Amino acid sequence: MAYLDNSGDWGNRLAPTLAELESLARLSFSHLPEKLRRFSRNIELCVADFPEDSLMEDMGLESPFELLSLFEGPGPGSRFSLAAGQQPASRVLLFRRPILDYWAENEETLDEILVYLLLQELGRPFGLSDEDMAALTDAA
Repeated sequence: MAYLDNSGDWGNRLAPTLAELESLARLSFSHLPEKLRRFSRNIELCVADFPEDSLMEDMGLESPFELLSLFEGPGPGSRFSLAAGQQPASRVLLFRRPILDYWAENEETLDEILVYLLLQELGRPFGLSDEDMAALTDAA
């Protein structure tokens, strides 16, 4: 009986590093609708292995694998007044290990997962409904 080799080049691949996942996320960002990208251009994109313990505690998470991404900061168009007169930076946090765990357990490409997460985290502050985001996910 012949054996069909389906390994491709996976025998030599490693999971993406933090820097590689950030690059992949920036590429995935380019797949978002132009209007959303334009309004999100000042939002920082950060990648960490896991959420910080204080964040997990604040959110009542039992496992660091429960959170794949998070938007932090004021939404677009928010008026913020600090003594220094500066608005705090907004950012999207992507958590590498939970994302890779999700990727390993599902039949989606890493790009599809990142596009979905970015749409979720950027769409809510822009006031997009679940239906709007589902349509944008399908289009992306």
